[in-house]
Amino acid sequence: MTEPCHDEVCVTCSDAAVPMRVLRLLEDGLALVETESGPEEVSVALVDAQVGDVVLVHAKEAIAIGTYGGESREHGR
Repeated sequence: MTEPCHDEVCVTCSDAAVPMRVLRLLEDGLALVETESGPEEVSVALVDAQVGDVVLVHAKEAIAIGTYGGESREHGR
C-alpha cells in the first residue's frame, strides 16, 4: 500500500487531465489546443488526434481522446 501524500503537491494524485480541443496539428507530434488562457502547444504523440478532437491533456501531453459535453469524434462534428 502506498503512503499518503504529505507534500504540497503529490505527483500521483493531485494532477488531473484536462479536456482541450485540438485547433491545429503541428509537426513533430505536436498540436495547438484551445485552453482557457488561449492557444497552447501540447504533445499528441501518444494519441491519434485529429483537428476538432477533444484530447485529455496532462502535463502538456495528450493521454487520451475523450469527450466533452457529450461530443465525440464520431458524433460531435
